[in-house]
Amino acid sequence: MRYDLIIFDNDGVLVDSEPISNRHLAAYLTELGVPTSYEDSLRDYMGSAMHRVHDLVLERTGRRLPADFDDVLHARIFAAFERELRPVPGAVDVLEKLAADGVPYCVASSGSHQKIRVGHRTAGLDRWFQEDRIFSSQDVGRGKPAPDLFLYTAERMGVAPERCAVVEDSPLGVQAAVAAGMDVYGFTAMTPPERLTGATQLFAHMGELTDLLI
Repeated sequence: MRYDLIIFDNDGVLVDSEPISNRHLAAYLTELGVPTSYEDSLRDYMGSAMHRVHDLVLERTGRRLPADFDDVLHARIFAAFERELRPVPGAVDVLEKLAADGVPYCVASSGSHQKIRVGHRTAGLDRWFQEDRIFSSQDVGRGKPAPDLFLYTAERMGVAPERCAVVEDSPLGVQAAVAAGMDVYGFTAMTPPERLTGATQLFAHMGELTDLLI
């Protein structure tokens, strides 16, 4: 393995949560008088921290979202997770391979710590990620596309940025990894390849990843 640390995004990379989360985000924004389609939500918010939703709505409409927006949205998403959430196909195989080979890995997500943990527990991935392998945009001042989260993750894991590989499926995440000086592997299962400009390499199925990292 030519990297000392593999950093996974979470939503859409490890857990198949993007369709669920963006469906509920679009519906809730529309309910609040900010018409948003599922496609709009994927385009504007996929891979971003919650503050981006607040910032874009304020910028576009001049209105602030309700103070309890995040709590209400997360309650709806978590309820849907319990019914629908599954691991991304092939993700468990990748984690098993990295663990067997002794390659350090972790997760660095725009989602909150609570969202990461609920998703992992529901999808059965919690056994792969101890507390010291979970990093969230809550840990830093700026979320993706700023490099802060990835740089913080590398520092905490004791690995130089240039020795890290990031696995991402969103344009914002790819931008953040590039800005952090890390190689980034763009997962195109849900994102058109042309939107992941700047990725070191693209791949369409998680089963391809371990061969790319060698």
